[in-house]
Amino acid sequence: MGISRAIVVHPELRMDMSTRPPEMMLAEAVRLVEAIGLPVDHAMNIRVNTPRAATLIGEGVIDNIALHADEDCLIVINASLSPVQQRNLEQKLSCKVIDRTALILEIFGERASTSAGRLQVELAALTFQRSRLVRSWTHLERQRGGGGFLGGPGERQIELDRRMLDDQILRIKAELKEVERTRHIQRQNRQRNETPTLALVGYTNAGKSTLFNLLTGAEVLSKDMLFATLDPTMRGLRLSSGRPVVLADTVGFISHLPTELVEAFKSTLEEVVEADMLIHVHDASSPMALEEAEDVEQVISSLGLDEEEQARRTIHVFNKMDKIKDKGAISGLCQRYPDAVMVSALTHSGCEDLNDSIEKFLARTETTLNIAVPFHLGDARAWLHEHGHILKTQKNEEATEERFLVMLSEANKARFLSRWPELFENRLAKH
Repeated sequence: MGISRAIVVHPELRMDMSTRPPEMMLAEAVRLVEAIGLPVDHAMNIRVNTPRAATLIGEGVIDNIALHADEDCLIVINASLSPVQQRNLEQKLSCKVIDRTALILEIFGERASTSAGRLQVELAALTFQRSRLVRSWTHLERQRGGGGFLGGPGERQIELDRRMLDDQILRIKAELKEVERTRHIQRQNRQRNETPTLALVGYTNAGKSTLFNLLTGAEVLSKDMLFATLDPTMRGLRLSSGRPVVLADTVGFISHLPTELVEAFKSTLEEVVEADMLIHVHDASSPMALEEAEDVEQVISSLGLDEEEQARRTIHVFNKMDKIKDKGAISGLCQRYPDAVMVSALTHSGCEDLNDSIEKFLARTETTLNIAVPFHLGDARAWLHEHGHILKTQKNEEATEERFLVMLSEANKARFLSRWPELFENRLAKH
């Protein structure tokens, strides 16, 4: 029989600096297990004053867990276990034991649907598996090298296993290089067309995918579930002003996100680093919204965007406002992010405010031009419509020219000037 149920244990470690109450950490771990379709029979918080090198938790706790466990049960320890600790717990409990990192890797493995996503998850899993190789089983003893009795001691099996994993890791990294090259070309095309890229970021289950679907009309999976969306999705859309942008829905972050995942998903998370604008979606209904925001900011910092750069590129969105009965409940969030937009992706409220906020943000890097274009320069007029943000147009009485009030990026202003310098000369002469 396979694994049919789970027991979740959250060790409350004295040296753990987390500000989250243990009850909430346990509840999150239970939801992670439920995300892989396993029912949780028992969930318990335990206080660990002195972590055991061999098992992390004490013998009394192990005996208590054993009362509820059998061979059909999965034990999830919501902490990081060393390979030796994991092996010793499995021997004492006679069932499968995994830690938080292995659990998140399992979820990612189930959710990856694109070839790039599967490659990245496989890379993370192999990197994690490589660190799990320990000299604990008979098959890891030395293999006889050479032939007959003359062969000396050969490589340890552990060294053969490690070399095999290294070969697989190198193969996957080479395939991911090709994925990165393709994404780089696509990103260059967007930059060449001066189309701004907006990336949705946030803690897992903050409602990013629901908001993405609302804004773009896409049908990305959105459920009340941790890590419902894994593979990044990009869609082009036009804001209410007609301005074209590209919106990217990225994987949700979580506290103690495994370093193997961050490393493996670097090519995907580059969309965050390279985005012109970050839309940080907060679950306003979460009692730990501030702590979740800090976790997201830490992951983005690990990608190379420092606090100052994040502040320059980010607008904040408080989602799930339909669940908030008392605005005083989010006073801490409001104090930290006073300019945030309040929305409900579920009820569609606040979308116009979000659109306005995006428009204002993008306008900060653009120049407003008031320029008259003769009708015979149809290519110049078409270029402005394609590359600019048209605020107003007006034809003169003689119908010989059309005046544009248009916003252009500095790069596009330079391009327009180089192609039709006479329009700027006429404009200066009239002034």
